[in-house]
Amino acid sequence: MKISARNQLEGTIVEIKTGPVSTEVTIETKAGEKIVSTITSTSAESLGLKVGGKAYAIIKASAVMIGVEHD
Repeated sequence: MKISARNQLEGTIVEIKTGPVSTEVTIETKAGEKIVSTITSTSAESLGLKVGGKAYAIIKASAVMIGVEHD
């Protein structure tokens, strides 16, 4: 796989929550971080995603938002 996005995090699929339209996929990286992505159920099926399988979280964003708590 070769893509232009630089933020490619390899991990293992630890959870899949399938819905009628969208599927939530949780990937755990080697560092123990969990990344959750929501994709279409059609895409999840065509990728053949399975818990325990290897996958990549590919992050391409034009902006990162920051939030803080107010006292």
